[in-house]
Amino acid sequence: MAKKTYNEKLNSPGGLPCIEDLSGKPEAVARWGGAKLLVAAPMQYNEIMAGVPKGRLNTTDRMRAALAAQAGADVTCPLTCGIFTNICAHASEERESDKIPWWRTLKARGELNEKYPGGIELQKQLLETEGHRVIQKGKRFFVADYEAFC
Repeated sequence: MAKKTYNEKLNSPGGLPCIEDLSGKPEAVARWGGAKLLVAAPMQYNEIMAGVPKGRLNTTDRMRAALAAQAGADVTCPLTCGIFTNICAHASEERESDKIPWWRTLKARGELNEKYPGGIELQKQLLETEGHRVIQKGKRFFVADYEAFC
């Protein structure tokens, strides 16, 4: 069986979105921050990422909060969020057209995403080209004052 492309993964919702009821699992409720856990579809992340205009930024935690509120859930799954934003970025790079500005979506606290196409180096370059200042803290990279651009 051939390996799926990122665009095939992006366009294969696999029963998503769905809301998982964690109310019978107190440890899970405490861990995730609520009893109603949204597992959003990859395309939902793609739509948000596609809409970030030049000069602006978004973060995965802001996307998760917006998706949860939209779905009436308490929280959106952070694990699938990381996986699906990565799929969106790579799928965009696979396509000849309909590219999205994936580099404008940061991890929580404004951190760059090493799993995006080209790693930290490419995301840093693209952000700096748009006028953002990237700073290093230890081995990690962040957009300085990212909150002002969200």
